[in-house]
Amino acid sequence: MAQLNSSFESGFSLQCAPTSFLMRFGRRELFVCRDFRQRYYQVNPLLDCSTGIQAGHLEVLLFRKWLVILSKAR
Repeated sequence: MAQLNSSFESGFSLQCAPTSFLMRFGRRELFVCRDFRQRYYQVNPLLDCSTGIQAGHLEVLLFRKWLVILSKAR
């Protein structure tokens, strides 16, 4: 069962982005937003994966535009 939240308390500091949403799948969270951060390395144009800003998070950048953050639910 998926739960969709648009207003949430998140440690990502990205919740002010107007096109963001959070989905919860049991004990996992999927946070999607537009990426506005300046990257100081060359980004793969289709898919770029990196460790998250917090421990246990995985960031996936899609098409240099959408940031998908996978984490455990709090």
